[in-house]
Amino acid sequence: MRRSLGKGLELDDDPARIDVAAVHDFLANQSYWAEGRPYDVVERLVREAQRVVGAYDGGRQVGFARAFTDGVSLVYLADVYVLPEYRGRGLGVELVREMVERGPYADIRWVLHTRDAHRLYGKFRFDRPSERLMERYHRG
Repeated sequence: MRRSLGKGLELDDDPARIDVAAVHDFLANQSYWAEGRPYDVVERLVREAQRVVGAYDGGRQVGFARAFTDGVSLVYLADVYVLPEYRGRGLGVELVREMVERGPYADIRWVLHTRDAHRLYGKFRFDRPSERLMERYHRG
C-alpha cells in the first residue's frame, strides 16, 4: 500500500522503507512512552511487527505506527507518532485510519494505550477499557 495525501505527503506500509533511526530518535528522545528505548529494541520491534505504516514528506519519514497481533482475535496498536512540526495536518488521523480501518486486520479487535490522544483514537471507536482489562507492568 502506498497512498498519497497530497502536498508531497504520503503513507506507505513497506517495512523496508521505515527509517529505523528516525523512529528510534523520536521514541527514545521525544516520546513519553518509550523514553530511552535502546536502538536495537526499536529495530527489533519494527522488524517483528506484523504491520508498520510510515508517513512521509518526500523522502523524510515524519510519522509512524506499528501493530502486532495474533492474527485472529486481537491487534495492539503501538508507537504512533507524528513529528511536532507536522501535527495539525491530519497525518495522525490518516496513520490510524490506514492502520486500523484499511489494513488486513480491520475486522479484528484493536487495543492501545495512550495518555494524551483519546480524542484522536475516539474517532476510530476506541474507548476507555472495561472493568475487565488488567495490565501487568514489567518492573525493571
